[in-house]
Amino acid sequence: MSSDLRYLALRLEGPLQSWGFDSQYNRRNTGLMPTKSAIAGMCCAALGFSRGRDKEKTFLVGFSALRMTAIAIPRRPRQKDLPVRRLRDYHTVGGGYDPNNPKERNSITVSAEDGKPRAKNGQALAVLTHRQYLTDASFGVILEGDAVLLGEIVIALADPKWGIWLGRKTCIPTAPVLVGLKECAGNFNLLLKETSDEAVRLLIGDKPFESFAYQMEVESFVDGKDSLPDQPISFASDRRLFAPRRVRTHHGA
Repeated sequence: MSSDLRYLALRLEGPLQSWGFDSQYNRRNTGLMPTKSAIAGMCCAALGFSRGRDKEKTFLVGFSALRMTAIAIPRRPRQKDLPVRRLRDYHTVGGGYDPNNPKERNSITVSAEDGKPRAKNGQALAVLTHRQYLTDASFGVILEGDAVLLGEIVIALADPKWGIWLGRKTCIPTAPVLVGLKECAGNFNLLLKETSDEAVRLLIGDKPFESFAYQMEVESFVDGKDSLPDQPISFASDRRLFAPRRVRTHHGA
């Protein structure tokens, strides 16, 4: 891989976003900033890499070397910032089938007797989940690292092989993820910037960077304040693995 350092700016905008953080089993919470694992997953989908396959593993090794900065950018449709709120959605999965019955396993459309949810020993078989989303959020993400790898990501996001979303499949982007795609006229190299200031300017213009809330990945442990378990090692369904990532968060002016 080339040693050339470049910066890539991404825009994450949509009515709903969900960045999995502190999520276990039936409670799927969202963080207030995009996670690196979610951005890696978005890139893998755009590249068409299947979970747990060799191409995904190789890509994640390279992606771990990229440094990520996430910036919260307020939306102002009518000269007034839209407040970002957490929305909790209540789900039930199953309940009309018996997961222990081989004939019904993996089916979610089997009719329950008398129209009532199926139960076993008095316990409903429906799986209840609580899922959080962010509403009216907008973020910028800057990826810093190897120019060759970032170039592959640019080409994939410009023409993704699979659908891309903002954390979960229900969260569809409402704007192009690649910032400046329209202006590049097919020359994707123009989207890779040589300095972080150039990449930041694509997202926030000439406004002071320190006036925005942001979360920056740091090289040295002592430079950070928090460790997040969102450095993806494997997305394989049976062995999802994540390493800690050291970040520093600034809450804005």
